[in-house]
Amino acid sequence: MPMPPQAEPAKVALAMRPLGILGTAATARRNVLELIPGIATRQPIVSGKTGLRWHMVMDPESLRRILKERVDDYPKSVTTKLILNPAIGDSLFVAEGAHWRWQRRAAAPAFAQRHVEALGPVMTAAAEASCRRLAAARGPVDVFEETVAATFEVISDVTFSGDGVFDRDAVHQSIDAYIAQTAKLSLMDVIGLPAWLPRPGRLFSGAGIRRMKSIADQAIAARAQAAQKDGPPDLLDLLLDAQDPETGRAMNRAELRDNLLTFIVAGHETTALTLAWALYLMAFAPEVQEAAAAEARGVLQGRAATSGDVGVLPLTLRIVNETLRLYPPAAFLSRTAQAPDTLCGRQVRPGDTVMMPIYALHRHHLLWDRPDAFDPDRFLTTPDRYAFLPFGAGPRICIGASFALQEAVIILATLLSRFRFDRIAGQSPQPRMILTLRPHGGVWLTVRPRD
Repeated sequence: MPMPPQAEPAKVALAMRPLGILGTAATARRNVLELIPGIATRQPIVSGKTGLRWHMVMDPESLRRILKERVDDYPKSVTTKLILNPAIGDSLFVAEGAHWRWQRRAAAPAFAQRHVEALGPVMTAAAEASCRRLAAARGPVDVFEETVAATFEVISDVTFSGDGVFDRDAVHQSIDAYIAQTAKLSLMDVIGLPAWLPRPGRLFSGAGIRRMKSIADQAIAARAQAAQKDGPPDLLDLLLDAQDPETGRAMNRAELRDNLLTFIVAGHETTALTLAWALYLMAFAPEVQEAAAAEARGVLQGRAATSGDVGVLPLTLRIVNETLRLYPPAAFLSRTAQAPDTLCGRQVRPGDTVMMPIYALHRHHLLWDRPDAFDPDRFLTTPDRYAFLPFGAGPRICIGASFALQEAVIILATLLSRFRFDRIAGQSPQPRMILTLRPHGGVWLTVRPRD
């Protein structure tokens, strides 16, 4: 039975009072976003001290300063590196300074628009496979589980061309186990103990990480020994040939593996989340769903979407952007200040933690009209560049942003053209962030084929 209308989609209950050190640690382990003070959606900056001095920044001009103008003074926080380094090493996502710059220059051609568009057939095939699974489903469907399957199929195929040596299930299980075991903040993180002190919750994650890296190493070695691969180059081919145009440096095997794992983890998780939340919002707003379905059916005429359709599906793209505003996968970013600075008139000292709560920025009452409401048409105009940051900004903007948007539009348009998604009474996802903003409890919907 469909649920009655609600005023607004699901949102996080932000903090209404100081939490203290123990309360902060307990809350962070449950849901990082519940650390955000409610006033953060109405103020440009909020500061405090919980073991460490911290500042939450929601002011677009200050975010421009952090992410673009003084990016080297605001490297990723110690806690971020403690969580990610064991799995993805000093790869593009974690590296800083010159080590980051040469990797970015080397990897950039692999994500050129022509290569992203050439990978479109893989996304189209994944959309078709998703339709087959949904058509065969009986009863309610957890669409988050389905979008994870679809996007993992895409990222494994565009990374390794579906090579048999790459065990999708094993890598997926290792990723989930790693996130569950290591991504939660500890009391030691909250009070800012040195990075060399081991965090107990992360001491036992080594087996899953080693398995994941071993599978990637085997796939890389097999490809390097192969005489020739059929078909267009995939991401592994492009990175094997990648060189920094300024220094001529190429990635060694460990760097190549760590960057591939970065792209696999980030490349499927973020798009799967965007699609799951988008389908929830479509069920929440049936009038928008019907308009998007009409757009998709008019363009696609029964076939699955391709990369060439992305530019003629404007409502679908607006839905994706509005989903990324309300439920940004990377909803909470953290940096450690390295030099004195002033943000919104507030003094920032070296060692201060500077947080960018993207969730609060995207729901800020000074930046957005009806910030908690789902309204794709707000993207008929372009928002302030530093008020909408689903992929970050500045030189460290997500290298795979165009890949993710293309994939999301292709799969979403295909699904909406063929199925109707309805809410189920008593079933509502809870936005909960550990490493990414996930729908706790799943996104359970009724899925019906369209006539």
